[in-house]
Amino acid sequence: MKTELNAKHLRGLLLILAIGLAAPAAAATRAKTAVTETGENVRIEGSIVLVEPDIELSLVTAGGLQEPRKDWSDAARRHYPAAVGRLITARNGSRTPDFDIPDALEPSSRLGQVLRLNQVVALSIAQYSNPGSVLATKKDAKTGKPLLDWSLGPGVAEIRQATGADYALFTYVRDSYASGGRSALRAFTLVAGLAMGSYIDIGGGMQVGVAALVDLRTGQVVWHNVMVKQSGDLRSAEGADLVVDDLLKSFPL
Repeated sequence: MKTELNAKHLRGLLLILAIGLAAPAAAATRAKTAVTETGENVRIEGSIVLVEPDIELSLVTAGGLQEPRKDWSDAARRHYPAAVGRLITARNGSRTPDFDIPDALEPSSRLGQVLRLNQVVALSIAQYSNPGSVLATKKDAKTGKPLLDWSLGPGVAEIRQATGADYALFTYVRDSYASGGRSALRAFTLVAGLAMGSYIDIGGGMQVGVAALVDLRTGQVVWHNVMVKQSGDLRSAEGADLVVDDLLKSFPL
């Protein structure tokens, strides 16, 4: 996104989430679809707009630092929307032109406030989609089980007015790729650890994504997914298709 909406804070929380989700599994997703009053999964009825995705790709150095790569990120910001469009079309969904956030958008404007609120909600979804994380105020009255019911409120009408869409798809992705030095150090550490009878993995790159579909008529988050993988590549059209297939696999179309 082009506004400074706590990007560093978001990256840090997503990476913390990634560590929790990815161990011991190498990949994981946490998807949830809202249900109707009869208990059936909500189905999309109306048009969808993809809000400019918040994507950043980085290089993991030998020392484990992440260095953002603008060229990689720019490529991903082109390939991801195109891949989403192909998926929606393939599933016979209706979409409106993608919504690019204005460069001069004031964070204090109504639209800016809605976008910032969505970031907070996305972070909450990411955090509380992690097994074992339960919101004390979000439990089913009958079963006591976690009830992940999220809403952005009526302010989302600003996005509907700007786009003419019925639903908005928000996406946050942080993806990293190990440098040659990092890969070599990782391999050496693994071998050394096995020689001593233990498994030691200092880690390489990781892909973390959060996607949320919001009903612009009500503000309700009707579907969301959290994805953590140690593979995937948004730097090419083919790689973006595979990432979107995973992230939007349970998309309610």
